[in-house]
Amino acid sequence: MNKFYITTAIDYVNDTIHLGHAFQKIAADVLARYYRITLDKDNVFFLTGTDEYGQKAEKAARLQNITPAELVKKISDSDQKEQDCLNISYDRFIRTTDSDHTETVKEIWKRVQENKDIYSGEYQGSYCEGCEAYYTKEDLVKGKCPVHPTLEIKMIKEQNYFFKWTKYKDFLIEHIKNNPDFIFPKHRANEMLEFAKNIKDIPISRGNFIWGIPVPNDPKQVIYVWFDALINYLTGVEFLENKKLFEKFWPADVHILGKDNLRWHALLWPAMLKSANIALPKTILVNGFLNINGQKISKSVGNVIHPSQWVGKYGTDTVRYYLLRYTNLTDDSDISEEKLLQAYNADLANGLGNLVARVAKLCEKVTLKPSPIPVFSENYKKEIEDFKFNEVLEIIWNEIRILDQQINTAEPWKIKDQKKLTQVLQSTVDGIVCIAYELKPFLPETAEKIEEQFKGPKITSGKSLFPRI
Repeated sequence: MNKFYITTAIDYVNDTIHLGHAFQKIAADVLARYYRITLDKDNVFFLTGTDEYGQKAEKAARLQNITPAELVKKISDSDQKEQDCLNISYDRFIRTTDSDHTETVKEIWKRVQENKDIYSGEYQGSYCEGCEAYYTKEDLVKGKCPVHPTLEIKMIKEQNYFFKWTKYKDFLIEHIKNNPDFIFPKHRANEMLEFAKNIKDIPISRGNFIWGIPVPNDPKQVIYVWFDALINYLTGVEFLENKKLFEKFWPADVHILGKDNLRWHALLWPAMLKSANIALPKTILVNGFLNINGQKISKSVGNVIHPSQWVGKYGTDTVRYYLLRYTNLTDDSDISEEKLLQAYNADLANGLGNLVARVAKLCEKVTLKPSPIPVFSENYKKEIEDFKFNEVLEIIWNEIRILDQQINTAEPWKIKDQKKLTQVLQSTVDGIVCIAYELKPFLPETAEKIEEQFKGPKITSGKSLFPRI
């Protein structure tokens, strides 16, 4: 691999992102930072952003008595601030209202149309405004949307443009079967193989609202929000404007997204790309959902927590650490502020922070050589490239425990011989520098502070990294 292009799902602008959305962004950031170290920063591109068109945004704006453009800018700005407070190192924060995105969408529509995969017809059936998605009777659970069971399913009848999704059914099934890395984890691929059997042609335009990209040559219709939004992954690496950049980074190496978005990414998006004669992404990584104290995160429950709320109390790296260490990326996980506080005191204050503080204090008595330039172990690389972030952090914290034990055994505070003391502390400092290096993708601010403190030749005590709460 000589380049790495990672994207997150772009968040819909009905409300500011919460911790559940942030979990995905942090995971993507870990991968981006890791590959910037192993490949070179110029060979990594990280895209995130907001999905801004559609009927929901138009309705929400009307209720607030503002224009859709004002509404989506307000939410997009707040989303960006939430990501920034988590130190998410995106290369572009895309908005689907960006002018270059509009032009890219029109170009893809044109290509798909020229391939005779768009036709006019009447849609009659179920529609969920929450998902902005069409559902067959078989998709519904007791007549309700599987994602938004509290919303009423609308029965709509409309003249629309359709995409020949069925034309690509066999192609999609074969692609999933022949490319075991295409959908991760594996059981999600099996779900998509089942879903693919029932693919039907899908409407890709709407005629009963105006907040969207107009259909080329038919401005009375706007392009369906999913057909528009998926194309952001091409826009992000300048599909139309910068052929060199696009050819360098496409196809995407990882699309990370929630399980509720999987069918669109695993089945509709590849079919669109195939129709437009564009290479398919390599891996679709499906993250699990976060629950808080055993309950789904939702406004109706009243348990929505924005990342900045926890960051303001505990710091950026604490939130990153807790969400990465005490969850499994591809499974649903339960979190709570109480558990975060326990992790802070046990792992960060008493663990990493205490190790750094005690060693720095001991080192004030000696002059050390610069530590060797660290490298990632094969075990570390395997776990991070397999998306097992909690396992990587377990490896690092085991190294912290081993260093603590070595210090307790050597008792450097009792050593009078300066040469022997220097040898013991040199080995310990080398270990800490290696830990800081391994922490870079996960806790970038903390890693930088440790590296700065231990670069020598004189090491001095500094502020506590994680004062006990």
